[in-house]
Amino acid sequence: MEIGFVGLGRMGRNMVVRLLRGKHRVVAWDPNAASVAEVVAAGAVGASGIRDVAAKLGDRPRAVWAMVPSGDPTEQVIRDLGAALESGDAVIDGGNSHYKDSIRRAGYLKERGVQFVDSGTSGGIWGLENGYCLMVGGNEVVCRRLEPVFKTLAPPDGYARVGENGAGHYVKMIHNGIEYGLMEAYAEGFELLQASPFSLDLPRVASLWRNGSVVRSWLLDLAADALREDPRLEHVKDYVDDSGEGRWTVVESVERAVPAPVLALALQSRFRSRQPSSFAAKLLAALRNKFGGHPVKTA
Repeated sequence: MEIGFVGLGRMGRNMVVRLLRGKHRVVAWDPNAASVAEVVAAGAVGASGIRDVAAKLGDRPRAVWAMVPSGDPTEQVIRDLGAALESGDAVIDGGNSHYKDSIRRAGYLKERGVQFVDSGTSGGIWGLENGYCLMVGGNEVVCRRLEPVFKTLAPPDGYARVGENGAGHYVKMIHNGIEYGLMEAYAEGFELLQASPFSLDLPRVASLWRNGSVVRSWLLDLAADALREDPRLEHVKDYVDDSGEGRWTVVESVERAVPAPVLALALQSRFRSRQPSSFAAKLLAALRNKFGGHPVKTA
């Protein structure tokens, strides 16, 4: 089928290429002209802006996929698409938007007769070859119409409509919260292995666990690759950022009074990794000195 595509970052470019391989006609735009030229060379039709994307889509009703950073960039693109498209057309937000924003944006577009679909998208830089897991929320009839695109982007059984507007991004939010917990568990476990009284070959242990172990996973595959490239991770700084969805997951657990201690602690560990010096740890040392005379290390 035919689809417009706005946003050609690391994932967006690869998604356009996968769509082209699936014989879809793609009209693509990004503020970075070099990114547009790259997908045009792969077979896409280039556009000069959002209105040009809409104008170059011939089939009716039209569909445009937005793959831009969450927050203000997505908000602006959704509003621009709402102005450029017509009644019956559809916008798919494949970025990491907050589900409440997606519900609100669906309402905004509905007033203009434009359909909205939120697609939680997982797969990262590996999605071009392996496919993207798509968690889709929106009107059932509209989602069914867009299925050729979803099925091209996803691996077998890697796409599902999970509910109405907002459900796709809600499921993706929880997915990312779980991801934080899994990564933290692997990180702590391998640190214990490194600190053991044995001279353990960490790359070998990681590779061993990939075969038949109950803790095998794609994340473990990636950990094995990273350790094989740099067994002591000497070229990686112990600074871990977060993209926002882990925070949203923890806030959601508070709002719904659902305990999620592992996910919350995994997020807190990332915060700690970004501190060059911990004031809390200094205060702990000072308190031990005051009540018990325990020695402290001075700067």
